[in-house]
Amino acid sequence: MSIPPQVGRYRIARPVGAGAFATVWLAYDDELNSSVAVKVLADNWAQRADIRGRFRQEARFMRQVDSDHLVRVLDVGELPDGRPYLVMTYAAGGTLADRLTGGPMPVREALRIAADIARAVAVLHDNGVLHRDLKPSNVLFDPTPTGDRVLVADLGLAKTLAHASGFTVVAGTPAYMAPEQLVPGGGIDVRADVYAIGALTHHMVTGSPPGQPVVAAPRVPVAVERAVRRALHRDPGRRWPTAAAYASALEGLLASRQLAARPPPRRIRRLLAAVGTVAATLVMAGSATASTAPHGWTRVGDATGAVSVAVPDGWARQLRDGGWDPAVIGLPDERRPGLLVGADLSDWSDVDSVTPGVFVGVSRALRGAEQPALPDHSGCAPVAGRAVSVAAFSGTVRHWARCGGTQTSFSEVTLVAAAGTFGVYVQVKQIDDVDRTDEILGTLRVDTPRVTQR
Repeated sequence: MSIPPQVGRYRIARPVGAGAFATVWLAYDDELNSSVAVKVLADNWAQRADIRGRFRQEARFMRQVDSDHLVRVLDVGELPDGRPYLVMTYAAGGTLADRLTGGPMPVREALRIAADIARAVAVLHDNGVLHRDLKPSNVLFDPTPTGDRVLVADLGLAKTLAHASGFTVVAGTPAYMAPEQLVPGGGIDVRADVYAIGALTHHMVTGSPPGQPVVAAPRVPVAVERAVRRALHRDPGRRWPTAAAYASALEGLLASRQLAARPPPRRIRRLLAAVGTVAATLVMAGSATASTAPHGWTRVGDATGAVSVAVPDGWARQLRDGGWDPAVIGLPDERRPGLLVGADLSDWSDVDSVTPGVFVGVSRALRGAEQPALPDHSGCAPVAGRAVSVAAFSGTVRHWARCGGTQTSFSEVTLVAAAGTFGVYVQVKQIDDVDRTDEILGTLRVDTPRVTQR
């Protein structure tokens, strides 16, 4: 695209980017001694009234919002040939797309960038604007004395939230678009942008957008994986409800100790999948027994008979009873007795699934000195931890409630035998806002000789 060497008072230097509708040029404002970016509408679109209208609308959107993480419009005008242009903040640090060519980013850096993107998009949403086209090339970096500042750019596809439910044209970049955004007339809201930010986070930590093969991504902390997976949920109702909520979750992870800790050798999301084989129904599993279970509850045991627990009948539909490897919570590798019982174990690894259940696993390494890497359930309200005694065991219970604003809750329990020779890890997931943790622990039975034998 041709452009005069001088546009208004701005001296044009060189092109820095081009898209389907416009080209962006680096220019200098000699009056204020600063660099700017000049975005000029392409020749072939300049005569289209609807495209010119979208170009002007982008300027209005960018001018009406105020955030240190959004590109600002400084000036507008027209070239002698009638093509409109915008003068904007220039970010000299390149784009996120440039940085992703080097592969996955360090997790902490990726979360910081994602949180800044989410905060910027939250400002858009607060001003009634939906971005609709968040992608790596629309995230810029502005070097400052204290580090790179993240800037979200390109509101060319943005729309007001008031008209979001009436969209009839699919618009956006497929790799980062929410599923509902691919349906003409389906109606979208702020959660579509939340999905896109989740897709960007996924790309940063794995090196690939969602749905593409991940070749050699580093291990990602469990809590990070869960936060991103929630942002990418196909059901908008099960995503983070707002960009601000997702930003808060990421900032919470950055402030926690979880990122500094050594990730466990295997991802925690695979913990429950590592417990034996799922039987079609509990009755077929062969390790359930009706003895010593409260009325309306079913007792289940692992395949070795070393450990058993009772759960409400409605949870006792499927069982995995083939043991587990404590390495999934950061303890030494060692196949030990364990079981998982739940209403539907096919989607148990999805922490957002509506599936109640209980996991129980024993470990000789869980004796108090070894500290397991237990999940820290982001998006849930933490309840104060407490001490607990169960028969010949003592330990702690950590509980999280109202996960994602729902009735889902999690309990993470670590118990150590009185003799100090082994411990038990219990995970309870509940979906009805009723905490049965103590009742479940009260039914726990462990055969010490079978557990401690080699």
